[in-house]
Amino acid sequence: MDLKTRINEAVKDAMRARERERLAALRLVTAEIKRVEVDERIEVDDARVLAILDKMIKQRLDSERQYRDANRPELADVEAFEIRLIREFMPEPLDAAAIAEMIEAAIAETGAEDMRAMGKVMGVLKPKIQGRADMAAVSAQVKQRLG
Repeated sequence: MDLKTRINEAVKDAMRARERERLAALRLVTAEIKRVEVDERIEVDDARVLAILDKMIKQRLDSERQYRDANRPELADVEAFEIRLIREFMPEPLDAAAIAEMIEAAIAETGAEDMRAMGKVMGVLKPKIQGRADMAAVSAQVKQRLG
């Protein structure tokens, strides 16, 4: 079952179970997916849904931190709940060793020797790692390895 279908099924399950908070958060996810589809006039695939979910998690992590800094724990808790819910649909995160191994394989595959080839390396890595690791951290590791 593809990711978009799984999310839609979760919406239906939340409606049947009358779980208001879960339903509201899932509707935010489906609305964002629909917005991307309408704006770009495309049908999103699993890779694009993962990118959307990853972006939503980053936004909520930032909001949660800001709410905690502003001493608004009730709003931070809502953001934390939404983060946990969105992560239910994300693939298992990669550990540091697996990421390092994938970076080495991508460097070998592209024949990269310096920073000029960073785009090629990231192009190979992104589809394999998207949604499973922080792409900014992966990019920093690639820079360190090539630099």
